[in-house]
Amino acid sequence: MNLSILARCGLFRGIETAELSPLLRRLHACTREFDKFQPIYRVGDTAHALCILLSGGVNIERCDAWGHKMLLDHITPGSVFAETYACVPGTPMMVSAVADEPSEVLFLPIEMLLSSAAQDSAHSVLLRNLLDVTAQKNLLLTRKIFHTSPKSMRGKLLSYLSAQAVQHGSDTFDIPFDRQQLADYLGVDRSALSAELSRMQRDGLISYKKSHFVLNHSQSDE
Repeated sequence: MNLSILARCGLFRGIETAELSPLLRRLHACTREFDKFQPIYRVGDTAHALCILLSGGVNIERCDAWGHKMLLDHITPGSVFAETYACVPGTPMMVSAVADEPSEVLFLPIEMLLSSAAQDSAHSVLLRNLLDVTAQKNLLLTRKIFHTSPKSMRGKLLSYLSAQAVQHGSDTFDIPFDRQQLADYLGVDRSALSAELSRMQRDGLISYKKSHFVLNHSQSDE
């Protein structure tokens, strides 16, 4: 197991690297490998463990009864997912977690994590960090609502790209989505999204190539 990834994970912030292996053993943590497109959790599953991505990539998706899919989030190594469902035992998942490439996932059983027995200082830090991670996820959900609320395609894209610039601390950045994934995330048609990106580049608002973007604020009138 790559402990350096866990050391950078917010869930283990403040816990010494030497404490990680003993802590994970006490919590009965385990790892599994997944092939590309293999589901980690499906809609309707109940999560008994929160997950930490050790390598690869995972998409959080919503699919309705007619097969329409929406991309809700893309998980990168060191990130936590399924923690909300794991903390509410027996609640069927409304989303799927699917490997976007060959991936390794650490499962942390929630029953052991929340148990008051056998708690030590590292365990207590872990619980505090879990609260912080959950709060951060709520902020991400709020951000997604901001991006999908504008009525126009351009408004949605400006909201998303502006947030990416803030996140990267630069007007030049790479986004984690390809065109279809970005369309799914914003809940729009891929062709319409690509057409609007071309218009925005023609209007001087942005420059882009594939997933690389440059924002030109001086050209924005909106």
